[in-house]
Amino acid sequence: MTYVVYLNNASFIYPPTFYINGFYNVPNAKYYYIFLCFVYAVTILGNSFIMGTIYLARALHTAKYIAVINLAMSDLCGSTALIPRYVDMFLFNKQYISYGECLSSMFFMFFFMSMQSFTLLALAFDRVIAICFPLRYHAIVTKTTMMMIIGVMWVISVGIIALLVSLITRLTFCGSTTVDSYFCDHGPVFRLACNDNFPNRVMAYVYSAVAIFIPLLLIAFSYGCIGFALFKISHGGERMKAMKTCTSHLILVAMFFLPILSVYFLASTTYLHPNTRIINSILTQTVPPMLNPIIYTLKTEEVLQSIKVLYKRIKVSTMEQPVKRILRN
Repeated sequence: MTYVVYLNNASFIYPPTFYINGFYNVPNAKYYYIFLCFVYAVTILGNSFIMGTIYLARALHTAKYIAVINLAMSDLCGSTALIPRYVDMFLFNKQYISYGECLSSMFFMFFFMSMQSFTLLALAFDRVIAICFPLRYHAIVTKTTMMMIIGVMWVISVGIIALLVSLITRLTFCGSTTVDSYFCDHGPVFRLACNDNFPNRVMAYVYSAVAIFIPLLLIAFSYGCIGFALFKISHGGERMKAMKTCTSHLILVAMFFLPILSVYFLASTTYLHPNTRIINSILTQTVPPMLNPIIYTLKTEEVLQSIKVLYKRIKVSTMEQPVKRILRN
């Protein structure tokens, strides 16, 4: 049953469901879904672990780790918005999704992706102040400042993506409702419309610029400033120490942005099979959230030291419990 909605003397035809194509004619696709289940399990454990560590370790109650918690939460929520529904959809042949659920899925997927991008920018701001203005770092990068930055990022993300999704409601779908993607992706959905989709096309470019390319350019600019500041440091040991504080962030930036840029590049090549783009896109959105907490744990000395302190505290507490029970008896 097709729904006809009248708005401002104009009628819009909404389909009851969309059909998510996903991987068609892909051999042994079920093994890929098993891999995604593994990725999701590691993502939950890793991001929960890093958030719990930051919460319990007082040494990590700083402005920088407010942004790290925001990144971990965005990674966790973004994966939760995608993987369980995706696995259920294709593993159990539930590839139809209602119109409202499609728009909700689109909103949350793009929202958490933009928050990951913006949070990496916030962490770049932290690093550029720490290295270029070390004496003023604690005066500039405060908890209040970081919470305000993250708050502004949330408002921008909600605003731009609400507009992105709301423009879909002004489209009429009178033909195919098969979405050539693994979720209700904005581009494949608006291209199915029968009426003019030019505003949606413009909004797609605006979203890409605001949420992806502008943060990437600002991060590149910040590392240009960091490189110039490091060049002025005469002592090689101090230079290496300063560079070491940036390694985890640089790896996160590379893992997040390079696959996205490759997806944009692949989208411009017409000779590739659609499944190649779809697989590359879903790996882009699932693997970085899994690896982010692992990299921050292994590459950040502050986090490693805090984990060791917490482990010793738990070990001592565990050893003291039998002694307390004996004393009570």
